[in-house]
Amino acid sequence: MLKPGAVVIDVGVNRIPDATKPKGFRLVGDADFESCSKVAGAITPVPGGVGPMTITMLLWNTLESARRVAS
Repeated sequence: MLKPGAVVIDVGVNRIPDATKPKGFRLVGDADFESCSKVAGAITPVPGGVGPMTITMLLWNTLESARRVAS
């Protein structure tokens, strides 16, 4: 049910059992990456997709708040 060329921004994070990993699980998103990547024009990976942007914007907003308080 994905339109060809669509952009998929996967913000879900789920743990699934994986005995090959030291912690016994791996992180996956809500979207099925393998099938979506065949149809989508772009897709964010999990982990590492939107997380860095979230942290960047939190830091930006903190600095902006500090600037407003200081002026």
